[in-house]
Amino acid sequence: MPNVVIHRAETRGTSNQVWLHSRHSFSFGDFYDPNRLHFGALRVLNDEMLAPGKGYGTHPHSNIEIITIPLEGELEYKDELNNKAIIGPGDIQALSAGTGIFHRETNVSKDNSVRYINIWILPQLQKLKPRYSHTSYILTDNEFTEILSSDLHQNKVWIYQDVWMNIGKITSTETVLRYSLKRPKSSGIYVFVIEGTICCENEELAQRDGMAVSNVSEMTFTAKNPARFLVIEVPLKI
Repeated sequence: MPNVVIHRAETRGTSNQVWLHSRHSFSFGDFYDPNRLHFGALRVLNDEMLAPGKGYGTHPHSNIEIITIPLEGELEYKDELNNKAIIGPGDIQALSAGTGIFHRETNVSKDNSVRYINIWILPQLQKLKPRYSHTSYILTDNEFTEILSSDLHQNKVWIYQDVWMNIGKITSTETVLRYSLKRPKSSGIYVFVIEGTICCENEELAQRDGMAVSNVSEMTFTAKNPARFLVIEVPLKI
């Protein structure tokens, strides 16, 4: 039988500062819940909003895989390895911090906030060489679109972990999307609803709800209204 744990949107942790509003699906910063430390290799999933013209000043990370998925507005990225990019909706960015890297992120707009999903994944190995990549994707109605994997393909966003990320987009209530796990014996699925209301594993998930599912080899998804949602397959043992 599947093992299911639901994280309702309203139960997430909150960081609310003048320049940043962030909701935490897992323990982060001042939000601590011993039952929500991580889901396998998935350590952080933050739903963040940066105020106009604000950002994170130059700061370090190490031994973590950081994925950024913009939802509204544009983020400017810079790091000490001279990687520079401006990313917005339809883009995904991945940073393998490895042995250590300093970077900064800033809201490009002086008038509007930028919203994005910030995800941290625990890597397979420590002290790897830092690596940065980003790419664009186009969602297709009533299908899954893979936006990240562990496969080392040219022009593909990948990280140092057996993780696959897909965005499902459902526009018809008659659509049934099926996701088959790449590693069914060792992986689980974390679902995060970006917008709309979906149904899976006999549960209904609304906007910004999350659900961790283990002991499954396949999952099916339907929607009560137009919806977009993340499906993240991660190793359960770390």
